[in-house]
Amino acid sequence: MSRSAAVGRAPLWRDRTFGTYWVAQSLSAAGDSFAYLAVPLLVLQATGSVAQMGVLTAVAGAASVVAGVFGGVLVDRYDRRTLMIVADLTRLLLYALVPLAWLAGPQVWLLFVVLPICEAAGMVFQVAAVTAVRNLVDSDRITEANGRLQATYAAAAVLGPLLAGVVAARFGPATAIAVNAASFALSAAGLWLIRLRPVQVDDGVVRQRPLAEFLAGARFLWRQPVLRALTVLLSVFIFLTYGFTDVLIYHVTHDLGGSEGTVGTVLGLAALGTVAGALLVAPLRRRRGFGVTWIGAHTVCGLAVAGVGLATSVPAVTALTAVYLCCLSVGGICSMSLRQEITPDHLLGRVTSAFWSTHYALGPAGAVVLTWAAGRYGVPAVTLTAGAGCLLVAVGGLCTPIRRAGAEPAAGQPGLRAAPAGGTVG
Repeated sequence: MSRSAAVGRAPLWRDRTFGTYWVAQSLSAAGDSFAYLAVPLLVLQATGSVAQMGVLTAVAGAASVVAGVFGGVLVDRYDRRTLMIVADLTRLLLYALVPLAWLAGPQVWLLFVVLPICEAAGMVFQVAAVTAVRNLVDSDRITEANGRLQATYAAAAVLGPLLAGVVAARFGPATAIAVNAASFALSAAGLWLIRLRPVQVDDGVVRQRPLAEFLAGARFLWRQPVLRALTVLLSVFIFLTYGFTDVLIYHVTHDLGGSEGTVGTVLGLAALGTVAGALLVAPLRRRRGFGVTWIGAHTVCGLAVAGVGLATSVPAVTALTAVYLCCLSVGGICSMSLRQEITPDHLLGRVTSAFWSTHYALGPAGAVVLTWAAGRYGVPAVTLTAGAGCLLVAVGGLCTPIRRAGAEPAAGQPGLRAAPAGGTVG
């Protein structure tokens, strides 16, 4: 698209289809933040064990990884909007079971049934949601759209934990999960009101078995040097940080004597960092390039994670967590936008699925190790080790093609080819 045509377009926020999608998903994100806080609190309240929190996180994460193997195939085969609605309704029904069951007393076993299924449905939803951005906006507005979506999700996540903390303290964590269940109804209703652009299809592609189709996405991911390096390094990063929220909640409640309301305040205020990161990512990438932005973000992430365990006050923990979430947002949006820009539309679901399945594969094990170590050796030792590992991930970026990836990854960057308009790769 020419520069003059781009200048003449209406602002993205005035696009009715994108706006409806934007509002619906922001409301859903606000509800998600209730479960983000309430589920660990339910387990901690019932068992008093941070290790048990980690096991639940690991089981749910493993279900998400398994779903990711086939999620991309589903997204590329079937209507993306319909899949997202089905995933929302599935989570609505399952999460609603938790507060009902809790009326008879703590039912921790139910969480080990509900949460893995919900995480699996959530993985399919996330793959579809990432690919849907490609069908909502023009390719040159993908980073802008991702930034706006992530900023609004984060803004909703600021209010969500604050309210979740109040609700959990006043009525119990199970009630907070009921609010999350209701949010999926709002998301499904918003999706029902929109229509996505048709998926660009390569007529020469023959439908294969699901595993073979998944491997097609994995091959594309592996053949792109920058995407390959990102996948490997981010898999290590997720191992080091997947259990970070559980450790943070344990640190605030156990080490610093905070209440449910305190935890909600910490997570809510820290989410302002995600808002800042989402707003900063587009200008940072334009000015500094992909490589510098991504490596710099993960360097600061490592320093912030190391500092959290050493912090001895709630305000300090909140500030450091906000810095961590800001840089996590910057790095994550950069990575996601790059995949969307250079992947053919008919492969995007499978490439996203392959990336996330690989990316999260080590996460469940990391959550178990991180939370067990926090209970055994203390939070400071765990966060120092995890932070040092995150710094090594950033150093790894300097030794790979990530370092050379610039502000315009689809135009002349080593190892990168943009997806052509027809949705096929030459």
